[in-house]
Amino acid sequence: MPGERNDPYRNFKFRVEIEGIQVAGFADATIPDSTTKSVDYREGTDLPHQRKLSGLTEYASITLKKGITDSMDLYNWKKQVEDFGAINARKSISLILIDEEGNDKAQWNILEAWPTKYDPSDFSAKANDVVIETFEILHEGVTRTK
Repeated sequence: MPGERNDPYRNFKFRVEIEGIQVAGFADATIPDSTTKSVDYREGTDLPHQRKLSGLTEYASITLKKGITDSMDLYNWKKQVEDFGAINARKSISLILIDEEGNDKAQWNILEAWPTKYDPSDFSAKANDVVIETFEILHEGVTRTK
């Protein structure tokens, strides 16, 4: 129908799925950016300029934040990396955007992910904030599938 509005989705409803780990919910999740580096190249006949070729693609890390609960699944995943390395700890992660009616609208799949940093928030007797644990996740690629 002509003139139908196509408003962008809001960012406050999302789901994080981590292979083999059940987590109730996250307060924040970053979608990693990717950058393909350029490589300058010039042959003797390429006067007066250089050509730009594509180089390696780099992916930013993911940051996941959640309130601390009784679940130790994410912490144990990080501990597995500390004790035995990332070789057998790699998992797939999906970040899924949900619309206001509860439908999945966009999805990013992350490959070969493993936690590199764990940071619980500090305690303070003067505050009443939720205790948050932050996980930084490295990976080897991200694709938007929806």
